[in-house]
Amino acid sequence: MPSYEINYLHGDGSLAAKMKMQCAGDKEAKVLAHAMKVDGILRIEVWNERKLIYTRPYAEGQPAV
Repeated sequence: MPSYEINYLHGDGSLAAKMKMQCAGDKEAKVLAHAMKVDGILRIEVWNERKLIYTRPYAEGQPAV
């Protein structure tokens, strides 16, 4: 199984939380990133080793869904 790193970032780009896990594939890692979201974050990044596979920017004041 591939290893993934999920980074949750504040609006200023600082790290709010980081999780490392193994998932069956990219799709599962993206779903997990949203399922485990951290309150108050504005951006999610999902990395597969050194490759950024997904990022989700949020507009200020909108809920992270």
